[in-house]
Amino acid sequence: MTYAPTSAGSANIEVGPKWHRSDRELLGEFERHSVANIGDALGRLGMPDGGITPVWEGCRAVGSALTVLTVAGDDLAVIDSVAHIEPGDLLVINGFGYGGRAVMGDILAHYFASRGAVGAIVDGAVRDRDEIRQQGFPVWSRSVTPAGPWKNGPGAVGTPVAIGGVVVNPGDIVVADSDGIVAVPLKKAHTIATVLAQIAESEQSMRAQAKQAPPK
Repeated sequence: MTYAPTSAGSANIEVGPKWHRSDRELLGEFERHSVANIGDALGRLGMPDGGITPVWEGCRAVGSALTVLTVAGDDLAVIDSVAHIEPGDLLVINGFGYGGRAVMGDILAHYFASRGAVGAIVDGAVRDRDEIRQQGFPVWSRSVTPAGPWKNGPGAVGTPVAIGGVVVNPGDIVVADSDGIVAVPLKKAHTIATVLAQIAESEQSMRAQAKQAPPK
């Protein structure tokens, strides 16, 4: 398959075919649930490893995956992804887990937020932790380093990527909180939302029973 250069003009950054995004109502179904419960609804699959953690305490985001594949320590594809952001997108960046150079910082966080992105997940390094926290922009990463990136490419936007051992497709529903991250395939989202409602009801009942249990 042949890909066209992005509107940002980087000829060596590929762009996948146009993908579908979740509607606002469906995203709202997942905003009410924790990553842990969503993971349970998925059969305890779809959750990247625990090495990708919030950059600041209290991060939470729910959005449609805007996927980015970038060379380790290089942010050209991340920069180009800005042109493809639509409101409600959550950037999912495969930086090959590399911790030597950050592939985003507070300036890119500003760009993401100004175009309506709800957060960013980086399987790699970020920098400017304090500034990102002050912005209140939700970011998860595998590591933090002050070292800046190369800007050479190549890379891709809007193609399947793997983060923490889990494949994420463009448009998948991604939820991230203090516990970690889960990716829900868009084609399964309505079914998973139904299962989630059942899990939430069951857990509410179990909590009520636990409160009534006599102390030992």
